[in-house]
Amino acid sequence: MTRKHIPGILAMAAIVLASNILVQFLFGNWLTWGAFTYPLAFLVTDLMNRLYGAPAARRVVFAGFVVGVICSLIGTQIMLQGDGYTFPAVTLRVALASGLAFLTAQMVDVAIFDRLRAGKWWRAPLASTLVGSSLDTAIFFTIAFSGALTFLEPGNDVSWAGETLPLLGVGPVAPLWVSLGLADWLVKLSLALIALVPFKVIVSKATASRNFA
Repeated sequence: MTRKHIPGILAMAAIVLASNILVQFLFGNWLTWGAFTYPLAFLVTDLMNRLYGAPAARRVVFAGFVVGVICSLIGTQIMLQGDGYTFPAVTLRVALASGLAFLTAQMVDVAIFDRLRAGKWWRAPLASTLVGSSLDTAIFFTIAFSGALTFLEPGNDVSWAGETLPLLGVGPVAPLWVSLGLADWLVKLSLALIALVPFKVIVSKATASRNFA
């Protein structure tokens, strides 16, 4: 690990911690605020992969994972007040779900990006982010909110997430957390396309700087 990897590590840790907190707050009916912050993790991973290679990207992912999980576990001990009751800033299930989803999705992202790095500039970041985002959403929302996994944290009442409603308000009846996950996934797909712009700009500037040096 070198000093040039530190910005990626810090960025990754900050994104994981912020997303763990924001995913517990709704934006509208179907989204959480975390849906707008977490996709930035794939941008960081892909930038590290393109600029420094897959081994460096894996080290940054793992370091960010460790720091993020530690911060999240600390968050489980921080109590917040709201609507007349006290709740942790980060629940244990959210911390566990975030950690497992993050590590799995990011490592798959690194592998796919590395396999496609020789193709067109946009193919590797787009394909790796789409697959990684899909895995992340499925793993995170299942572990964090599925009623079948309440044994992971019996004291955490997630019954609200199991309320059955039409999927995204228009589809077949499904638990609320499924609609939240689907909406989250759609946002990640959209942001994967948008993130191609800063990816291209940052890589181009870094490459130009290296060539100039």
